[in-house]
Amino acid sequence: MAPRSCPDPTCGIARSLDVLGERWALLVVRDAFFGTTRFSDFRASLGVSPDVLAARLASLVEVGVFERRSYREPGERERDEYLLTEAGRELVPVLAALGSWGGKHRPVEAGPRAAYRDGGSGDAVRLAFVTADGREVSPGDVTMTRSAGAAV
Repeated sequence: MAPRSCPDPTCGIARSLDVLGERWALLVVRDAFFGTTRFSDFRASLGVSPDVLAARLASLVEVGVFERRSYREPGERERDEYLLTEAGRELVPVLAALGSWGGKHRPVEAGPRAAYRDGGSGDAVRLAFVTADGREVSPGDVTMTRSAGAAV
């Protein structure tokens, strides 16, 4: 499935939503971060219909979020697994930001489903806006402005 045409091709948010804006896309990516690689495991975890899952996986492969690789279990037919590419792995701050927002503004009693940690030390990490000189800025103090190349 080719990405839809974006109303403002200079807007990175709109171009990203062309790829990731389908209902199940980011949940498939989330489960890949949890280690899921196989169609049947994505389906079991998400409860999504096979047709919808196949379409999401195909579109995520097409745009380079996943790489499809064949595997064969002994005595079984060849199947595909889906592995995050570098572009896919770079979605972790997007997932963390959405999870943080959901935890704050749409909390559930069970708490968050994901925790983010430094892969080396295991220390908890969090997202932050940081200036070029290393100063952390509160999200409430961040403004978003149009860049020089932005369409109006």
